[in-house]
Amino acid sequence: MSVSMVDLQKVHARLEPQLTETIQKVVAGGVYIRGNEVKMLEEEIGRYLSVPYVRGCANGTEALTIALMALRLQPGDEVITTTFSFIAAAEACALLGLTVVFADIDPKTYNIDAKEVERLVTPRTKAIIPVHLFGCPADMDRIMEVSRRHKLYVIEDAAQAFGTEVTVGGERKKVGTIGDIGCTSFFPTKNLGCMGDGGAIFTRSEELHKRICTIASHGAEKKYHSTEVGLNSRLDEIQAAILRLKLRHIDEYISRRRGAALKYRKALAGNDFLVCPQMTDGHTFNQFTCRVNYGCRDDLRAYLTSRGIATMIYFPEPIHRQPVFGKYNDVALPEADKASKEVLSLPMHSELTDEQIAEVVEALNSWEIGKK
Repeated sequence: MSVSMVDLQKVHARLEPQLTETIQKVVAGGVYIRGNEVKMLEEEIGRYLSVPYVRGCANGTEALTIALMALRLQPGDEVITTTFSFIAAAEACALLGLTVVFADIDPKTYNIDAKEVERLVTPRTKAIIPVHLFGCPADMDRIMEVSRRHKLYVIEDAAQAFGTEVTVGGERKKVGTIGDIGCTSFFPTKNLGCMGDGGAIFTRSEELHKRICTIASHGAEKKYHSTEVGLNSRLDEIQAAILRLKLRHIDEYISRRRGAALKYRKALAGNDFLVCPQMTDGHTFNQFTCRVNYGCRDDLRAYLTSRGIATMIYFPEPIHRQPVFGKYNDVALPEADKASKEVLSLPMHSELTDEQIAEVVEALNSWEIGKK
């Protein structure tokens, strides 16, 4: 038996025949861009997240770009973000002429280290972009404290953590709604994913929401009248309709992921070469990312591949080590460098069965026996 990282066919099969009916309804309706499905999705996401303003857009990277533009940051302004993540946040900063300041990570959660954020603040710092990596919430209590003390904006990248809930300031809040602006991606493998590309931007500020909507529509508050340079960033009707259907099941999907994570952790607890992710408050396990000890990550991955078990390495090279950010190559970020050499993600999705988990565990246990 082979075990894949994700099984979107199973996810979508669970939603039939509603999924086919939903798509056919949009096709028959003849409105495909920013129609009623997008409007209703924005309202429904707002209710789910308990946030008043939501704007759909083309993808998660453009969500981050629009968010930065909405804050009216200027070239040379510094933005602190993590080096251990997908490149989108750093890329958006660079495209706008902002100065990226990379922070190291907490080795237990792989998220940006809030203590490092504090250390990196300068008079030129204007914003912080924490990424809620793998479904695990960043330390938002500490990050918000730093932002208030230094009067900094906070843009949350919740692309891997939609639906993650955490206690901040004594209140339960969904990630993406804690800072000034939250961004997400609806890439198909996310907690809430469509069948193409898509993204969204959330905020509690009416003023920021208006700017976000203007920027996402060619900088125009009304058609054919642009007041600033913007983007053409839209979520289409078919993707919105699919997302509306999936949103009704998001808490079930998250519960299934957490259940699979608990089973992995219990079954793998005796393996000294493998450190499983913690059951952190609110963790929604977009990925089940382990740390492999003794420098044997690549050997273990090759063995699992030979057994028909898919794995992924997120992220084999921190952003500050990549050629595009070459001027940062000599910056010392030891925890991110170490993680990039040791992390390995096991299969994780809402349709993962007990039999598949047992197959992965048996392979890992047999490799341990062979190693000894």
